[in-house]
Amino acid sequence: MSHPESPEQSKAKKQPRLQSVKGMNDVLPVEGIHWENLEVMLREWLTSYGYRLIKTPVLEPTSLFRRGIGEVTDIVEKEMFSFVDRLNGDELTLRPEFTAGIARATIQHNLTYAAPQRVYSMGPVFRHERPQRGRYRQFHQLDVEALGFAGPDIDAELIVMLSRLWREMGLEDVRLEINCLGEAPERLAHRQALITYFEAHADLLDEDAKRRLHSNPLRILDTKNPTMQDMVNGAPRLSEFLGTESLAHYQGVKRLLDDAGVRYIENPRLVRGLDYYNLTVFEWITDALGTQGTICGGGRYDGLIEILGGKPTPAIGFAIGLERLLELYLEVNQPDDTADLDVYVVHQGEGTARRAFTLAEELRDAGFAVVLHAGGGGFKSQMKRADVSGAAVAVILGENELNAGTAAVKLLRGESKQQEFKQEGLAEAIFGLLYREGEES
Repeated sequence: MSHPESPEQSKAKKQPRLQSVKGMNDVLPVEGIHWENLEVMLREWLTSYGYRLIKTPVLEPTSLFRRGIGEVTDIVEKEMFSFVDRLNGDELTLRPEFTAGIARATIQHNLTYAAPQRVYSMGPVFRHERPQRGRYRQFHQLDVEALGFAGPDIDAELIVMLSRLWREMGLEDVRLEINCLGEAPERLAHRQALITYFEAHADLLDEDAKRRLHSNPLRILDTKNPTMQDMVNGAPRLSEFLGTESLAHYQGVKRLLDDAGVRYIENPRLVRGLDYYNLTVFEWITDALGTQGTICGGGRYDGLIEILGGKPTPAIGFAIGLERLLELYLEVNQPDDTADLDVYVVHQGEGTARRAFTLAEELRDAGFAVVLHAGGGGFKSQMKRADVSGAAVAVILGENELNAGTAAVKLLRGESKQQEFKQEGLAEAIFGLLYREGEES
């Protein structure tokens, strides 16, 4: 006869280790420094062009993405993390991209009532894809939107500012591809021509293309199936259906890019994966990341805000995959991966912990970044912690220093003797060690 386990026995059983969700990764402290540096660089670059931060929720109504992105896009059909809120029955989705949410916020808060807006957002987005290098189920994007601007000048400005970013980050071999998708009537005429053409070559279509033939034939142009390439290359081109105004807009963009010295490749098959685009679309591509070479994509979406219930509002934007951008940046740069820390406070002996605690606060009041040793340990082990912390100096407080009202200070980088200073005025002494001696030399 078996006996039930006592609560203590149950508790003593080893619990299985929990893992992160597949395709959703932790960013660990050593990586966090690189992320922080990248984000600071991006914010400074965006500020130089007048862009301001906007934050929208991670969760949005599922209908927002169905209406905004398109029912027959890959994202809506296959990749969204959608669920029904069991508390109230609402259909919700983790955002698969930023633009639809920002368009919703623009309508809800009437953002463009007084003037056009330049905004950006940064954060996680979610797509249920097969995890691979640079492509995860939770990944991070920088999203930039110019709301309420109609002319080709803003299209060109966005592309030129990206060119500046690659240059400032030291990224080479990043090429620009552009295309013009025209306006809705032009795309409709082109769509009909595509259907006629693909129907005539139905025996060459794969299953995915057959499924899209009447729902979204434009996306067939974006196929990666090598057996369809020759047939697709012979398909009617959208450029043959563009009217005078669309061509003028496109020429205006290209003229400004030429003036800025930004080189580009015109790719008539570049359609992007979202239904809301019109006129200008573009991608920045590198060969350094294998098959996942697109690090930035964007375009104009003049009809989206009206589709979502707002007033007609011209708009254009782009998104950058930050995991891919960071990987590229680290390949060509060797950034410092130590923490930006000034002081590590070491203490040992009766009564030193309380004074070390207040001393660390006093140094922070003076503007230093300070870590106070916690968790006990001998002097030697504390100094090892101080050394690997990345701090510039160690402040050492023992019983002798405590009684004398002093603290020992040791520079942790290079050869130097330990020095003793009065606790009163310690911040000034550390400042002199770190900066004034360097200036004099």
